Amino acid sequence: MQTAHPTRGTRHYPRVSLYALLLAATGIPLYIHLPQFAAINLGISLGTIGTILLLIRVIDLAQDPLIGWAIDRWPRLQSTFAMAAVAGLAVGFPLLFSLSRGPHVVAQLVAALVLLFSAYSLGTILLYGRSATLAERPEPQALLTLAAYREGGMLAGVILAAMAPAVLVALGAGGQGYAAFGLVLGGLAVITAVFSYSIWQRPVVMGESFSLAGLAQAGALRILVLALVNSLPVAITSTLFLFFVEDRLQLPGRAGGLLALFFLSAGLSVPVWTRISQRLGAKTTLLISMPLAILGFAGAAFLAPGDYLGFAIICVAAGAALGSDTILLPAMFSVALTRAGLKASLAFGIWAFAGKLGLALAAFIVMPLLQWNGFMPGQVNSPQALTTLNMAYAVIPCVLKLAALALVVALPSEDNLQ
Repeated sequence: MQTAHPTRGTRHYPRVSLYALLLAATGIPLYIHLPQFAAINLGISLGTIGTILLLIRVIDLAQDPLIGWAIDRWPRLQSTFAMAAVAGLAVGFPLLFSLSRGPHVVAQLVAALVLLFSAYSLGTILLYGRSATLAERPEPQALLTLAAYREGGMLAGVILAAMAPAVLVALGAGGQGYAAFGLVLGGLAVITAVFSYSIWQRPVVMGESFSLAGLAQAGALRILVLALVNSLPVAITSTLFLFFVEDRLQLPGRAGGLLALFFLSAGLSVPVWTRISQRLGAKTTLLISMPLAILGFAGAAFLAPGDYLGFAIICVAAGAALGSDTILLPAMFSVALTRAGLKASLAFGIWAFAGKLGLALAAFIVMPLLQWNGFMPGQVNSPQALTTLNMAYAVIPCVLKLAALALVVALPSEDNLQ
């Protein structure tokens, strides 16, 4: 087993943050902007969009664990894998957001999304699977510090991507800013390739062969199940966020600022949750943070149209809760794998698939549900359609988050970052 270079300290962590920023900035369009872009700009029905996203997840079912296996199988190629992921994003986003209506637009959209999701998966699995390599030392506290830098970069990327289309439109970009957005993301990928290359030259820390039995014995399997259940409410609200703000709350043009506020709250909360978890442990911290999300979902259900301030407050509370989830759950998973001495990339391939499965289930269930009840984005909708949107965005996620909270309660006390 190779060991990480002890003399390099934490000086490379900002480069880790940059790589994470790119992945998050490119993930947001795929999960939040894509439904609106495909429905309004490309004229694709919500049911078809949901089916496409489920199809992509079926590909991920085989692909993500295979990517993790390949990263573990050829550790000397980690820099090649890292640059291949960036190249796919650099090419894919200008291609995606240059699409226009036409007879073959669905096939073109699927092809662009396969490229983008494959590149995104490769980069994400590599970044999380190499936690022990990128940390100053493969120990719980060092892994938590790495996670703080990584998730801080992720949240910065999310804020950037959330605000970018509106900013580009304000600067004169046409088509809701999407074509320019694709070029900006492609340029960001090139910059990231240049400045992050050195972090993938670190000696690789490898563990023992991965197995489901080893995963269960390490306690990582229950964290994986928790992550899947916990991803469902976030997946649903992410998929429906733009529709909820613009159609249910009737706040056209305000979604970008609210989304930025949500993720800014998440980013600012990361150091707070890190400090709390270091004192109280991960389980107790989650038991504090998750009720914030539940209150946010519940509160959103009762908002009146035009209630910008009320939803802004909900975005702050729900964003703070997200900050806890994004740093603690992957860190808990990494600690469990490292303690058990298991190879992490294949495990994080399964982790990545679990998160994407939540997004796929969200899109496949709620999109047709909205369509069947007559919801049409950007148009005048019936009370029934808006009630369905309200239930899908606020009530269903609240129930799912309660289920995730129950799983946290059932975790043994030793599932801590200490």
